[in-house]
Amino acid sequence: MIGASREALAAGRENLESLTDNTSVDVAKLAQELTSVTALLDREVTLRRVLTDPSRSGQDKAQLVGSLLAGQVSGETVDLVSGLVRSRWSGGRDFADAVEELAAYAEIIAADKAGQLDDVEDELFRFGRIVSASHELRSGLTEPKAGSVAKAELIKKLLGGRANAGTVRLVSTLVTNPRGRSLEQGLESYSKLAAARRGRVVALVTTAVPLSDGQKDRLGSALGRLYGRQVHLNIDVDPTVQGGVRVQIGDEIIDGTVSSRLEGARQALEG
Repeated sequence: MIGASREALAAGRENLESLTDNTSVDVAKLAQELTSVTALLDREVTLRRVLTDPSRSGQDKAQLVGSLLAGQVSGETVDLVSGLVRSRWSGGRDFADAVEELAAYAEIIAADKAGQLDDVEDELFRFGRIVSASHELRSGLTEPKAGSVAKAELIKKLLGGRANAGTVRLVSTLVTNPRGRSLEQGLESYSKLAAARRGRVVALVTTAVPLSDGQKDRLGSALGRLYGRQVHLNIDVDPTVQGGVRVQIGDEIIDGTVSSRLEGARQALEG
């Protein structure tokens, strides 16, 4: 998002964080209700246009939200969406995307408040790795002909009873309603939201063998000093790296693996 939509989303996230600071708010329920609002906005294109029409007053649009959602969702959800429509948006699609992101962020907040955010982050990462290693599984989760019900059942079989409830909801929402995103893009967006909640960055660490807890702590501390922020490590074991460690943070890569050095030497010889 750019311009007005980016500012509106940032304001919406602040409102969500303030709202969920209240211990009486059922944050998981709020997340599910925002997911339902996203589905409504996806279905009703005209409604999206009306709620982002700059010629209409914010108060008028907020009243419309209240009349549509009152009795269907909690007062907290009505208040949050009403606040969103008071902001200026670059387009209706941006508004729907923002509601979806806030729904996912609410799941992240719920996990954090329950002391389970580390588990959710690790489960999302591991799920992504499992899917990437199985073409058949990925097809079952992304093939449009599979249908939403079948995909939801597959997620339930894969993760039900094995993963945090928030993880299951996030993944189920992603595979049943990807909204134009790939599975990988959706999982990455969740990872970024979790990092934002903690005020930290996420590093994808690839090694030939599993790291010990001590090695993870030392690597995390070293990266934290380098980037000036807490760093969460997602560890991927890949024997083909032939020793050493490869670290990717965003678009930046620190590659100290044997395979990388061998490839560098080969290119030097060929050059």
